[in-house]
Amino acid sequence: MIHKGQTAPAFSLHDADMQPVKLSSFRGKKHVVLFFYPRDGTPGCTLEACDFSDHEDRFVRHDCVILGVSRDDCLTHADFRDRNGLSIGLLADPEGEVCRLYGVLQERENEGVRRECVLRSTFVIDKKGVVRHAAYGVNPRHHAAEIFDVVRALRS
Repeated sequence: MIHKGQTAPAFSLHDADMQPVKLSSFRGKKHVVLFFYPRDGTPGCTLEACDFSDHEDRFVRHDCVILGVSRDDCLTHADFRDRNGLSIGLLADPEGEVCRLYGVLQERENEGVRRECVLRSTFVIDKKGVVRHAAYGVNPRHHAAEIFDVVRALRS
């Protein structure tokens, strides 16, 4: 698990437009809200992504970019983004490599079959690349507002 005060693990993932996005590209320029969610199109994931997207302008005013990560592929992300009018970045981690780096994968058993699932989690990373907030197992309802309060408290 990642804890407050740690340096955020570096990564590079492709977004819904198949463009590479590196965490390091925001260093010194933007704070980053990095949220992990189980799957595109599910009710909780749609609620969370839409909530962040609907309030993105508030985050932008505080020099912050919002990035959502799931194990869905780029094409699924593009469909999810377009279907729901999302403006935030959606990053594809189909192999779960970044999910593992951030400790958001958990093993679940369903009808005798064990599989890895993404635990809904959010990290706020400051401009220096330091994790300022880490939350595992979050509730998607009103989560964007809670995270905005964390971002608003950061010094530029």
